[in-house]
Amino acid sequence: GLPECPFCGEAVGRELEAHVRARHGHLLGAPGTENSEHLYECPMCSLTCTDIHILEEHVDLHLEEHSFAEGGNIRDLELAQRLQTEEDKWQRSEEEKREREEFKKLQRQYGLDNSGGYKQQFLKNMEREVDRGRMQPFEYHKKKADMMECLAFGIDDGKTKTSGVIEALCKYYQNDNKDVRRVWLSTGVDHFHSSLGDRGWGCGYRNFQMLLSSLLQNSLYNDCLRDTSLIPSIPKIQSMIEDAWKEGFDPHGASHFNNRLHGSKAWIGACEIYSLLTNLRIKCQIIDFHKPTGPMGTHPRLFEWVLHYYSTDNESGAKVVCTSKPPIYLQHQGHSRTVVGIEEKKNKTLCLLLFDPGCPSQEMQKLLKQNSDGTSLKLLRRFMGSLKEKQYQIVAVDGVLSLEEKATRCHASQVLTSEKIP
Repeated sequence: GLPECPFCGEAVGRELEAHVRARHGHLLGAPGTENSEHLYECPMCSLTCTDIHILEEHVDLHLEEHSFAEGGNIRDLELAQRLQTEEDKWQRSEEEKREREEFKKLQRQYGLDNSGGYKQQFLKNMEREVDRGRMQPFEYHKKKADMMECLAFGIDDGKTKTSGVIEALCKYYQNDNKDVRRVWLSTGVDHFHSSLGDRGWGCGYRNFQMLLSSLLQNSLYNDCLRDTSLIPSIPKIQSMIEDAWKEGFDPHGASHFNNRLHGSKAWIGACEIYSLLTNLRIKCQIIDFHKPTGPMGTHPRLFEWVLHYYSTDNESGAKVVCTSKPPIYLQHQGHSRTVVGIEEKKNKTLCLLLFDPGCPSQEMQKLLKQNSDGTSLKLLRRFMGSLKEKQYQIVAVDGVLSLEEKATRCHASQVLTSEKIP
């Protein structure tokens, strides 16, 4: 509240000194006793003086001190409020800056920053190779012409493909490998790795190419893949996913990409693969391993599911079982791979065999050598302790859909596309 007059108790604020002098000046000279010697008592602190002038000076000091303290408090309060306002403003600005940077990072990460797609990245990376003297200009022009031709026809150039690995694995396991009790392998799968055009974001598309390379060898899928007799290029796969969205598949996922993939470096995942396959009338399911089911963040349920997938209908007593099963698309945050088989060791532990789009063909070629001693298998082998992401999703193919079934699944994908493993 406002400062009060020590004489009358009236709230007078900053006018205290003027108020005391005008209204109560006579009291400053009032005698304190009946004695011949006058005593003067300070109305603020009860100090007794014998001289009226000393008392006046004393009261003046009180008034000055009071005025200074009040002014100081106001100044301190104003300063504190100003500092707080500035601090709030700075924090808001930092928060907005951080949000903008996070948004840009996410756009870059998911290829939605309008920086161009496969073709632009391919050309930019080749130009960089020429600038560094690693590629001759004539080679640049030849590769550019080849790439433009492949893109025009919508087919992959096959430059990153390695064929025959599954067949080489069949022979290797039959001839050797003392610690493996049994092994189940997918039907033939070509390995595709990322190229100059999709390095850093193309893993989902490359895994689809691997899966498709296997389905094209299986007559069961001939009718579904009539229009896809050759492996499509990444921009073509992007257009195929957009076609699935136009049919009504996964509107929620489509809106995440603004219904547009072609010409971008957008990452795709299990939902896009599901929509693409289902639109081709290929029967598949997404299984969501949404949390670890074993100690130390491991996923034994995932390994058991893969074992069951390969061993169902393949219960022969053979040590090496070359099944007719297509490979499995395996997704986790930030990367995807292709499961091409599973080993069961003599001590009953399980080991997945994975094709990784990040593995270059020079490395994959090592698996084709007939005299392989098994050291190259470390490229493919993943034990339970090395798959410790929080969540995994798999897309597994299992037959062909009728047009009615496709329509039903299209409608269902507008609500939910995954089955959770409890």
